[in-house]
Amino acid sequence: MQISKRIKTLSRSQTVEITNLSRCLKNEGIDVISLSVGEPDFTTPEEIIHYANTMAKQGNTKYVATDGLPELKLKIQEKMQRDNALSYDLDEIFVGSGAKQVLYNIFMALLDPGDEVVVPNPFWVTYTEQVKLAEGVPVIAHTTAENEYKLTPKILDQFMTEKTKILVLNSPNNPTGSVYTREELKALADYLDDKDIIVIADEIYEVLVYDGEHISIASMSEKMKKKTIVINGVSKSHAMTGWRVGYACGDREVISAITKLQSQLVSSVSTPAQYAAVAAYDMERTFLDEYNQLFRKRRDNAYKKMVELPYVECIKPQGAFYLFPYFKDTAKKCGFNTVDDFLKALLSEKHVALVPGSAFGYPNNLRLSYAVDEDTLNEAMNRLKIFINEKLENIRK
Repeated sequence: MQISKRIKTLSRSQTVEITNLSRCLKNEGIDVISLSVGEPDFTTPEEIIHYANTMAKQGNTKYVATDGLPELKLKIQEKMQRDNALSYDLDEIFVGSGAKQVLYNIFMALLDPGDEVVVPNPFWVTYTEQVKLAEGVPVIAHTTAENEYKLTPKILDQFMTEKTKILVLNSPNNPTGSVYTREELKALADYLDDKDIIVIADEIYEVLVYDGEHISIASMSEKMKKKTIVINGVSKSHAMTGWRVGYACGDREVISAITKLQSQLVSSVSTPAQYAAVAAYDMERTFLDEYNQLFRKRRDNAYKKMVELPYVECIKPQGAFYLFPYFKDTAKKCGFNTVDDFLKALLSEKHVALVPGSAFGYPNNLRLSYAVDEDTLNEAMNRLKIFINEKLENIRK
């Protein structure tokens, strides 16, 4: 059977692949510790599950509006005003099956063949592949650890062409954990002020900011708001990855376009899942504060253990739940040609799964998710330390 060229050229998600491999090894009885997946380790809060179950039992299991359950859109409207100082009409809000599907709809609705999308590097694995699926051209704007892997107007200017249509901005960032300050976003907004560029602001890790505060580039000015599409959801904020509820807020013409596409894809998001998201946004703020403090503690523990490893360099993440250390020197000192080779051997010999930086456009780094309990993280880091020391000792012999 002949498979289409677009699928043949599509890369698999390495984060998903490594997670699936880890599960297969566990099913074989191997004690694998996976720090590869971007998923909170605890279950969805009981009150969210209870509300979704109640609404389903009351008969709320039918199709709803393609662009989202009205009750949920009202909650999103309130949340954006309260937390981000951004006002959106209901026809400027769209609900999709997770932020990933929302992004896909947007790229498909906005891009024509040859349109360019600037993606700062390191980048989440899915951005570039979705752009290619939409027949756009991903343009990788390289950033550096010296600037905490953040895009600046000076860097951006090097990659802008007459074909540039979209800029993707992710803060807090996956995989680096970097968070843009108000001043940094203002500088980018000023640079973009006279340019006909759409900004996709992926803010899915909004509640996980440990140093400073989360600011949306859409809040820089009314003009910036009009050219920005904000992406968010409840997956990371309320431990609801499997419920698949994400959303976009932005220009009503764009929202109308992605709604039209949605009508031919999935009709509407799972109705009980949308009611679950309603319950999530009804929860007391204390839940998010406690959630943030838990991950801050995990961040501090993971970072301390990482920088104690030999030859490792790592910025301290300000948000999300990842470390993105420079690991090339460590891998080389241990006798490996690449970080990818190091990680394959680590999984094979010590049964610890991490994601190679090559998945994010940065082959000399790796990504570690600290969205696990402290005991699990400590055991994984201990195995990693032993693995490195064993390899270094073998080299010395």
